[in-house]
Amino acid sequence: MKNFPLNLQAGDTRLPNARQVTPSLKLIVFGIGSLNLALPIESVYKVVNHTPVYGSGLNAVGVAHVGDGEVTVVDLYQQFFKASSFKESTQIAYLVIVKNTLGELYGIPITDTPILLEVPLSQIRVLPESYRQADTLGVASHVAVIPQEASPLTIFLLDVDLLLPFFQQLTATQG
Repeated sequence: MKNFPLNLQAGDTRLPNARQVTPSLKLIVFGIGSLNLALPIESVYKVVNHTPVYGSGLNAVGVAHVGDGEVTVVDLYQQFFKASSFKESTQIAYLVIVKNTLGELYGIPITDTPILLEVPLSQIRVLPESYRQADTLGVASHVAVIPQEASPLTIFLLDVDLLLPFFQQLTATQG
């Protein structure tokens, strides 16, 4: 068997039959009303089937029994669209349980099966701070724009460390 030398020059990154690797981010994508939202896969603790959510219904926070513990549930639908998805609990099919960087668990109720999507980093953009401060989507830090045939798919990436403080602030101002 004969070996063929690779005649690569310094700085030449070409390799025969090498596969180009595109940096990407794996996201759990789900719909809330008319919005497409996503969380980095590393932030998702688990997704469970319909679990009853308990609370007064006066604000966007409730609690669910998951396993042998309690999980704070934040109703993004109520916050974004001013109507509670807790009241329509028969429509809640899944609870996405998220873990923030402090290790706190909390859930987001959703109606449809979430999907795993690998998005190239080149399609993810930082949201302007002025938008984040002015809109209820202040809990989103980035936006992904995915090309499609008809029109691009826009996905807002949630910042898990902003979700719970956002709702704690919300309930404090309502109380």
